[in-house]
Amino acid sequence: MKKKVTIQDIADALDISRNTVSKAINNSEGLAEATRERILKKAVEMGYKQFSYVSTFSDNAAFRQVTEERRAPPCFRGEIALLTTGFLAPSHFASLMLDKFQREMAQLGYTLNTHRVTREDLTAGRLPITLFPERSSGIICFEIFDREYAEMLCRLEIPILFVDAPAGTGGYALAADQLYMDNTTGITQFVNIMLAQGYTKIGWIGDFEHCQSFFERYRAFRCAMALADVPVDETHIIRQSNVNVLKKVLASAKTLPDVFICANDFAAQDAINVLTELGKRVPDDVRICGFDDSPESRHSAPPITTVHIHTQVMAFSAAHLIVSRMKEPSLDFRTIYTEANLILRESTGHLQGGTQ
Repeated sequence: MKKKVTIQDIADALDISRNTVSKAINNSEGLAEATRERILKKAVEMGYKQFSYVSTFSDNAAFRQVTEERRAPPCFRGEIALLTTGFLAPSHFASLMLDKFQREMAQLGYTLNTHRVTREDLTAGRLPITLFPERSSGIICFEIFDREYAEMLCRLEIPILFVDAPAGTGGYALAADQLYMDNTTGITQFVNIMLAQGYTKIGWIGDFEHCQSFFERYRAFRCAMALADVPVDETHIIRQSNVNVLKKVLASAKTLPDVFICANDFAAQDAINVLTELGKRVPDDVRICGFDDSPESRHSAPPITTVHIHTQVMAFSAAHLIVSRMKEPSLDFRTIYTEANLILRESTGHLQGGTQ
């Protein structure tokens, strides 16, 4: 059986560091373009296939063709319409992802135009007035969590990709390609770490029906607890992360858990603020875990344990999904998950920057 080529094999072949090869493969910043291309060429020659850039294409010839396209001035091929229900803050993972996605699509000749879906659009089930379907080669959706509206978009017969989607708590699936970060592994690891340290009273903060990612994180927490045969106190499940509601619930709670897992870092920061206002110490009295690894999570007091999302890999995956759908509209629908990693920090009593 042919030996699987690793990042270390490529590094050894080029007599460079493993970290440099990893940066090229993941298209990270801070690397000279000539160095990046030399590494990618060697990776293809050696048959390495486990990374987003080359795995987007089926063979070496295709890789060489796209490399040439990236060097040449792109010709205009069409518009990709970005639909979102709100402003994506700079710290939102989608903002970082979209910056890379836009650059990748521009290299291929596509423009990315943003169209905001208003509350009135959602209620009426209509497209934004700025969007003309006949001009759109494809649609990419962020924060489109209304199921009926999402299903309406799927009926437009335009190549479409949802980055996160409405919560499928009833087991339904959208007739569209979908892209997610891994919402399960990091939460499962975290629960098991807390249980191993003797913290068995674990609660949840966040509306797990808000979107599919929140639902998957909540489901991972419940499954990990069930598999460990550890009961969950239902009074420690807080569906609302609104600060005022959270303050009211926590102030009136008879008991608090050892740990709260929050749907994302923003909910985690709100929880820390409310607990601090109520005279509770984090992590001494309650440990807090978030998700997303937002910039705020790193500078919080204390820094927040979280799950890091690889936004560049998500951007490459999004480009691959939407481009391949535009080329082959009859493809079966695909749901892709990209890697995410648990980062242990002081909000759960760990040293800053610990990883799993």
